[in-house]
Amino acid sequence: MSSEICLLLFNLMDIESVRNYCLQKKSATEELPFDEDSPVYKVMGKIFAITNLIPPYSINLKCDPEKAVELRERYEAVTPGYHMNKTHWNTIELDGNISPKLIKQWIDHSYDLVVNGLTKKVMPGADQPLAEKRETWKTN
Repeated sequence: MSSEICLLLFNLMDIESVRNYCLQKKSATEELPFDEDSPVYKVMGKIFAITNLIPPYSINLKCDPEKAVELRERYEAVTPGYHMNKTHWNTIELDGNISPKLIKQWIDHSYDLVVNGLTKKVMPGADQPLAEKRETWKTN
């Protein structure tokens, strides 16, 4: 098997791992609102991740603005969000230079930012205090 095919298989498995991790999040859904090559992951209708299925593989994640700049300065594979608000979104190339552990942490951060921004009205369990609801939503 050529090294090119091995690299492609690694990236496909990696993008599939990202997909599976996103879908493990409570109330996460996958949609294709833009095209069949850009799966979008949402919680309660709000985007927390967008992946790209065409090489070079990547994922767009919401990020705290200060942290977004810090990550871009620290990691070459992290750039301002492609087709997104550059202040609040980063694009991460899934080229093997960022550990799966870090990518999962960044997915968690994106998901948490979106869940924490949900209004009381759209969160289930209207009888729970908002902070308690958010904690419930973050755990699986």
